[in-house]
Amino acid sequence: MSTPETLYRNAIDLNRYSNSVARRVINAYNDIIIDAVNQLRVIEDLAAPDKAARLRGILAQLKESLAGWAGDATELTATELQGLAELQSEFVTEELRKALPVGSRDAVRTVEISPQFAQSVVTTDPTQLNVVALSDDLFAAVEGAEALARQAGTGVFNLTAAKGATITLPNGEVITKAFRGIAVDQAERFSQVVRQGLLTGETTPSIAKRLIGNLQFGEEAKTVRQLVAAGGQATAVADNQIITLVRTSINQVANTASQQVYEANQDITKKYRYVATLDTRTSSICRALDGREFEYGKGPTPPQHFNCRSTTVPVIDPDILPPSTTATRASKDGQVPINQSYGEWLAKQPRSVQAEALGPGKVAYFNKLADKYGPRNAIAKLVRDDGAEVTLEQLRKRYGPA
Repeated sequence: MSTPETLYRNAIDLNRYSNSVARRVINAYNDIIIDAVNQLRVIEDLAAPDKAARLRGILAQLKESLAGWAGDATELTATELQGLAELQSEFVTEELRKALPVGSRDAVRTVEISPQFAQSVVTTDPTQLNVVALSDDLFAAVEGAEALARQAGTGVFNLTAAKGATITLPNGEVITKAFRGIAVDQAERFSQVVRQGLLTGETTPSIAKRLIGNLQFGEEAKTVRQLVAAGGQATAVADNQIITLVRTSINQVANTASQQVYEANQDITKKYRYVATLDTRTSSICRALDGREFEYGKGPTPPQHFNCRSTTVPVIDPDILPPSTTATRASKDGQVPINQSYGEWLAKQPRSVQAEALGPGKVAYFNKLADKYGPRNAIAKLVRDDGAEVTLEQLRKRYGPA
């Protein structure tokens, strides 16, 4: 059974989209840090009492500014995620329509996105679900409409604020709390670096260099990775954390919207396929899940971890979408057959690429297992059921010398 290639390309575009959103949040954060550093530069020649008072003022203002940034970052993320949920649901709906004969395309059910969906994703603690979402009169009305639609077999399906409230980051936090955590931690980090430097007699230009590296105010041309590389102790860690939070949240919302559309159309698709990215940075759990098919509501969905780049695609009924011999999916080496799993892709790579993905010590075991069980099963045997990798010593005990 084949799946439209555009669904695979969509996953690549979502990663690129996350970079653009992350850069906006990062630029706002970095500018606050750079502004504080620029103020720090001018206290070099002040007398000790004046310098101490000015430093206290700079640190207090930084703390306040970062708190405001955390709120702004939350609102920006919510706005972007709301737009993404609407766009993704429309895109997936259209792809399902294209899979049907022209006269049957109106049978595809759409998904309505509540205006409060993304705001709930980024701000609502799931433990407060009964307080925030279930008491919402609008949600109650929508729930009733959906129940009638299901009974009729047609009609409206929804992504509500209640559904958004159940979505958290892989560690159980919500976006707003994560951004606040960055703000508090980095204000403290900034203070520690400055105080430590002044106590040891370091000049303020030297401290400034350590804090922001080579960053300049209003950096717009650099990519997110270039911003991280150019930064210093007060920016690099936070910038990486922002990239991770944004990418993970975009993955969550895009997959939630897609899955909701698929589930609303189970007369067209009854299962979904887990699709990992075919390169050496793919995590062990996503390698093992790549290519596996699950019934809706009964299997894992991305993100399985922070920075997860995996996606899901519908397995469309072969009577509706006949098998294709030309469909492909993307990999680091270009297009490959659409049903090629991570293990099958890795088995065709040179040993240097296999070593980069698995570690040098596991390459021989992978190839031995691939010869015996096939590449798709071999990659799964390198991962425990709970997703943790087995050690090299455990492999030796189980399979003997490679």
